[in-house]
Amino acid sequence: MDEKTFLTVDEVAELLSVSKSKAYEIVRQLNKELKAKGFITVAARVSRAYFDERMCYSKK
Repeated sequence: MDEKTFLTVDEVAELLSVSKSKAYEIVRQLNKELKAKGFITVAARVSRAYFDERMCYSKK
């Protein structure tokens, strides 16, 4: 398993070059969207696949 399934807030902050508080805001928003779709979420972590999709990093 080369790529992580979930990103931490610190990793989101680093990838987007934003503050940690902004990264928390983004993670909360993405998890809120996932929860509305019926997915189980983990606080302070976000699905790597969903993050990539929403941030236009999709490998499609």
